[in-house]
Amino acid sequence: MMHRLLVAIVIVGMLAGCGNANRQATPGGYAGGQAQPIQDGKGNIQDAGAVSQHLANLARKVPGVKNANCVVFGNTAIVGIDVDSGMERSRVGTVKYSVAEALSKDKYGANALVTADMDINARLREMTADIRQGRPISGFANELADIVGRIVPQIPNDVKQIESNAPEPSPTNGARSQQAR
Repeated sequence: MMHRLLVAIVIVGMLAGCGNANRQATPGGYAGGQAQPIQDGKGNIQDAGAVSQHLANLARKVPGVKNANCVVFGNTAIVGIDVDSGMERSRVGTVKYSVAEALSKDKYGANALVTADMDINARLREMTADIRQGRPISGFANELADIVGRIVPQIPNDVKQIESNAPEPSPTNGARSQQAR
């Protein structure tokens, strides 16, 4: 429960801080009829739609990927891939790894999460369609938190170190063990 709450708060914070203001389309944002991903001077993604399409296209180029969907929030992307339903699990893992590797080589895909889960991919597909229809991404915060929670079930910062209950050697314990030798 605490994990989901933490993930939801982080995502809402990222979405609130990265919300797009109402502004006119920037000239030069499109070249050759294809959207070009845009970043500001600090490396923050300004056109999430263009980056989303760019990452989905990269994933589709990987052999074994039938289709790909991507949702970008902040500087993180979730990429869902469709593979052949008869593909063996080990092969699916290999395809996922290949997609992750291809995305990691792209400056926009460095923080991407890749999944081949059919349910998550269906949710990503619906979210992508809703975003294209103009629904604000801020309305998807809980759904994104659920998706990230399923892909990354445990965040390392949530893991508490277990302290050992074994007694530490004391000078007297050490002296006794030496005498026994």
